[in-house]
Amino acid sequence: MIAYIPSPHTGIVHLGPLTLHMYGLMLLLAILACIGLTGRRWVARGGDWDLVTRVAVWGVAFGVVGARAYHDITSWNEVPNPKWEGIFEVWKGGLGVWGGIALGTVVGTMVVRRAGANVALFMDTAAPGLLLAQGIGRIGNWWNQELYGKPTTLPWALKIDPAHRLAGYDQYATYHPTFLYELIWDVVGVGMLLWVDRRFRIRPPALFALYVAWYTFGRFFEELLRIDPAHHFAGLRLNAWVSAVVFVCAAAYFLVHQGVVRAPGRPRRAQPQEPRRAMAIPKSRVRQGR
Repeated sequence: MIAYIPSPHTGIVHLGPLTLHMYGLMLLLAILACIGLTGRRWVARGGDWDLVTRVAVWGVAFGVVGARAYHDITSWNEVPNPKWEGIFEVWKGGLGVWGGIALGTVVGTMVVRRAGANVALFMDTAAPGLLLAQGIGRIGNWWNQELYGKPTTLPWALKIDPAHRLAGYDQYATYHPTFLYELIWDVVGVGMLLWVDRRFRIRPPALFALYVAWYTFGRFFEELLRIDPAHHFAGLRLNAWVSAVVFVCAAAYFLVHQGVVRAPGRPRRAQPQEPRRAMAIPKSRVRQGR
């Protein structure tokens, strides 16, 4: 091959007595990036940075729980043995973004509501930061040499060490770097969301719905490339079905909420009409009664 993307031989870096698990470090950087972008946007809208910090603390904590729970439930055969210990080994990879976003969003909205802030507006404020965090988090998959795609000899193919190659693919050395595809897709999506938020007046939480639609649209095609073990239904991976269903729901919500498409049974609002003005008649032409 003329060129390829190398993979780290280990996901652990030793700095003297300090041991860094790079997968966990990437998650930490993703969280900080999300907090930074969301905090700047929330303060610019007149909000308090302290609320962003509180939402991050609770949302991240429950988001990790939800992400790990989704992975353990849908990919129980990939949980390291012994199972009672393996279900908690987050640093070895295995976080389902669906469970993380779902539970993290629920808990985050509860914190915002208890603070008396506008939940819908906060969701729109956090949308670009969440997408940025998801993109940065994918770099952790590169460190762990996991979740790559089908074999390929493209110049940007990802080289995988023999120890990390899946059964049945031992003869292939390079694969589609799906982590890079999603990273690029997410970063482009962050720019798109920020542009839409500045260019158009949309009703919250429509920007959050657009974020979900953007991510799931790209994730669907990524799932078509991935070869890691997964449950299949009707020829498609479970996460491909989840992506398709969530995309349709998010896109439909965005269109209906913005008024682009009128919801069935929803009466169309009558347009206010200006009151008719009486025709002005010059006083000289008014006949005085006698």
